[in-house]
Parts: sequence; C-alpha cells; structure tokens
Amino acid sequence: MTFAATMLLAFAMSTDAFAASIGKGATLHKPRFADAIRIGALFGIIEATTPVIGWMLGMLAASYISAWDHWIAFAMLSCLGAAMIWRSFSQEEPEPPRPASKSVRTLALTAVATSIDAMAVGISLAFLDVSIIPTALAIGAATMLMTTIGVMLGRALGALVGRRAELLGGLILVGIGIGILYSHMQSVA
Repeated sequence: MTFAATMLLAFAMSTDAFAASIGKGATLHKPRFADAIRIGALFGIIEATTPVIGWMLGMLAASYISAWDHWIAFAMLSCLGAAMIWRSFSQEEPEPPRPASKSVRTLALTAVATSIDAMAVGISLAFLDVSIIPTALAIGAATMLMTTIGVMLGRALGALVGRRAELLGGLILVGIGIGILYSHMQSVA
C-alpha cells in the first residue's frame, strides 16, 4: 500500500472518532487543550490497536481464502464505506447534549465503539500483505490528531461537521476498496 493510500486510510478511520469528539467537545464545559490531548491519545491508542487485532485474525484465515482476498477486502471496505455514507445522511435527530463525563471508562467505551470499523479494515489488510505496524501507527496518529481537533472545535461546530466527516470517510473507504480491486485486476491482465 502506498504512503498516500495509508494516509487516506488513516484519516478515513479517524472520521468516526472525529465526529464523536465533536459531540464530546460540544458537551464539555470549555474543554482545555490538555483535556483534548488526553482524549485524543486515548482514542488514538485504541484506534491503533484494533486494526492490529483484526490483522491477526485475518492472517489466521488468509491461507484459506487467498484466492478471494482482493474481493473480500473490496467488499469489506466498500460495505464499511457505504455504511458510513448512509449514516451521514440519516435523518435521526441528535440527542440533546447532556453534561459530559470525562471518565476514562466512558471515553474508552466511546473509543472502542468508534474503532470497530478499524478492526474490520485490519482483517482486510491481512489479505493484502500490508505491513500492519506503520499502518496502525498512522491510524492511531490521525485519530489522535482528529480527536484532539474535534474536542476543541466541538463547542463551536456541534453536529454540523460530524456528518460531513463521516461522509468523507465513507467515500475514502469505498475509493480504497475500488483501488484494491482495480490494482488486482491490472496485475491479472
């Protein structure tokens, strides 16, 4: 996977956390930069860990499905991207803001919930023989950066940017899936 594709993937994976952090920032009372950094670090560590777990699971299954790996990666990334795009257009009314909790447990649960898609991407990456450590570190760093920014911007921007960020992330994932399939088709032809 190229550097550009890795960076696009990293920022696509951070969009859920970015959207959640905007919500968190909107509910915190005047979040300080130190709070945003701590929240960003927690989200980044969890988001960097889940693709590694997914990659390990994918490596266990890779030998059994190597003839179909590019189709599986394409399908998984496209489905994840399509789900993100769909959610970005949902008509659900956001919940009214509640007093925010800065508890590590609550933040960790939110981080895990926003990183499940990164685990699925990790499974896909195992089929592509991608070096997972640099990719996971890029995902974690992008998530930390985007979450920190999201918390600080949350009070000013609210839910407006969150849906657009998820739409962009979904489009990027679908694009990467198409790129994987296209690259495989070109190597076969």
